[in-house]
Amino acid sequence: MKPGLIVASLALAGWPLCTEAQEPSAAKVKADAQKVVKIIIGDKAKSQIYCDIVKLSEQIEETDPKDTKQTDELYQQVEKLATKLRPEYIALMDGLQDMDPQSEDGKEIASTLDVLNKLCAK
Repeated sequence: MKPGLIVASLALAGWPLCTEAQEPSAAKVKADAQKVVKIIIGDKAKSQIYCDIVKLSEQIEETDPKDTKQTDELYQQVEKLATKLRPEYIALMDGLQDMDPQSEDGKEIASTLDVLNKLCAK
């Protein structure tokens, strides 16, 4: 799984579900992904927040699955940071929740989000 989708799925795992269960169209999720990339790339502080989320996501992956306390704490940190990335990021995370990462649309969105992961690799 690509880091961008890992971040998305990790942020979603702890995110409260919206009571209105509308499945977004793939086109809307793609547009949201492009908008989020522009927002984050255009703002150094938001780029750093995104990279911090990536680091926390990696820590979550490395955490012992039985250590729910530590995992919960890391998810809470991810959620707190995600709220600082504007509502567009949250909307993207909501849209990714029901997308198949192996679908053509899922792969295209992952490719869009790869731009953000390259920011963190510097």
